Amino acid sequence: MLRHEFQPGRLVAGLFLTVAGITYAGDAGDAWDTPWFAVIPIVVGGLCLAGVVGLLTRTVRNRRGSRRTSTPTGSDGTDRIDRTDQAAPPPAPH
Repeated sequence: MLRHEFQPGRLVAGLFLTVAGITYAGDAGDAWDTPWFAVIPIVVGGLCLAGVVGLLTRTVRNRRGSRRTSTPTGSDGTDRIDRTDQAAPPPAPH
């Protein structure tokens, strides 16, 4: 099985959308009576919370990544790798 990066923002969004689906399913099955507008705050609130969690996750990962990657230096304080002959990397697609 391929491993993938854990994304808690998507987990939060999925949980809130599942709750919204269960709310409508319970109303359709006559288990309870749900007003038509009741699911809107659940979905909007869940998506906003998922966005905040996603931004927080990205911030934490960027801070950890910048701490791990440092430029290797020699004993005289200069770079060990000569970067003058290397071409600039292509821009990353968005």
